Amino acid sequence: MNKPVTAPHLLTRRSHGTRPALPVLGEIALAPARLHEICGPARHLLALLVAAATTGPIFWIAPAWAQGRLNPDGMAALVPPERFTFLTPQRAPDLLWTLEEALRAGAVPLVVAELPEPPGLTPVRRLHLAAETGAGEGRGAPLGLILTPGEGGAPGVETRWHAAPAHAPGRRAWTVARRRARTLPPATWTLSRAQGRFTLAPTPA
Repeated sequence: MNKPVTAPHLLTRRSHGTRPALPVLGEIALAPARLHEICGPARHLLALLVAAATTGPIFWIAPAWAQGRLNPDGMAALVPPERFTFLTPQRAPDLLWTLEEALRAGAVPLVVAELPEPPGLTPVRRLHLAAETGAGEGRGAPLGLILTPGEGGAPGVETRWHAAPAHAPGRRAWTVARRRARTLPPATWTLSRAQGRFTLAPTPA
């Protein structure tokens, strides 16, 4: 008599394995296939440092009505401008829709979206799922990055970073703070640039 065949469990609480984080600079590292937030007045600089840590094309989404645009001449010192495809939706709801579709496609390693305000928890969850779907497409694990004004505050993001200028006479510097992370405590660093090179050092308590 044949023994019954036991079907394997389709669902499990075990981890499917963690993907290696993207090393950006020093202790700054971002998990792929997740959504991260950068806020503060120097958020564009930190986003470009993230872009410089990736390889391949980058989608950069910004509102069509935004007054400021990235300057290719300024970008060139950090990351080649030709790597970027700029998308400018005409309506506010289309910003998150474009970000979600780009992450779901999994065609590029990094998708950045400039938002006029932090999204709510439901859109953030949808963006996490879209990034996971994109990772399953077999072309890599896309990283989603939202840039929000002020102190940010999107709920449910994997990490939240704040970047602000901290220049002094004869010294170019910025303060970078990790405000939220699922597995790491808050921390603050001083980002400096000298002779075209960025360095990151812990800020004394």
